[in-house]
Amino acid sequence: MKSLILAAGYATRLYPLTRDFPKPLLEVGGKTILDRLLADIDTIDAIDEHMIVTNDTFYTYFKAWKLRTHYKKKIILINDGAISNEQRKGAVCDILFVIEKFSLKDDLLVLAGDNVVDFSFKRFVEFAQIKGTSCITCHYEPSIPALQKTGVLVTDNDFKVMAMHEKPEVPPTHWAVPPFYFYKGSDLGLIYKAVASGCGFDAPGHLVAWLCSYADVYAWELPGKRYDIGNMASYEAVNKIFS
Repeated sequence: MKSLILAAGYATRLYPLTRDFPKPLLEVGGKTILDRLLADIDTIDAIDEHMIVTNDTFYTYFKAWKLRTHYKKKIILINDGAISNEQRKGAVCDILFVIEKFSLKDDLLVLAGDNVVDFSFKRFVEFAQIKGTSCITCHYEPSIPALQKTGVLVTDNDFKVMAMHEKPEVPPTHWAVPPFYFYKGSDLGLIYKAVASGCGFDAPGHLVAWLCSYADVYAWELPGKRYDIGNMASYEAVNKIFS
């Protein structure tokens, strides 16, 4: 199994802080966002490599960061070639870019590199391995405005995903989907078909919305909190929590 950290965005809502610096390398409570993710997933036995996809603008920052790391599993940095926010590939195409570049057939744990969590992903991987399918994460979100800004799930009683809607005007449920996914190696080939058929490229949730119509996908409820650092206010708030 590989882990894939999506770190190719430009974080324009955090300007000027991230105008010339990648958001995943911002510190939260004295540790970078990226290191907080890796400190956890590096302990998952099934993962043998960590892959981090970024853009050409910030690639050198990640190279410098890698020189200071000491994780058990090998870290591979991938430059997707984008030189501006306007030219970014989008999360779905970055996933496909990495799959093509390395001819991946392994199971893949995909995490957004700009989120902080207070739980471990070990149980998520165990859940996915037991189910034997691609899986996503979810949490109950009472706020309608918040649901209108994220992916929203429709599941059966066993939390099998029946549909997912990206940023729906009228949310069908209160189950929000954060950007943490487990893709079975046998499902990776479907990503080519998803992109070719016009699946949305920017938000990684677009891929799940397409995939659940072609393969079994189950949802795992988060056992704790995730913090999406989208603007300066949320960045300041999460620093207070983890300080």
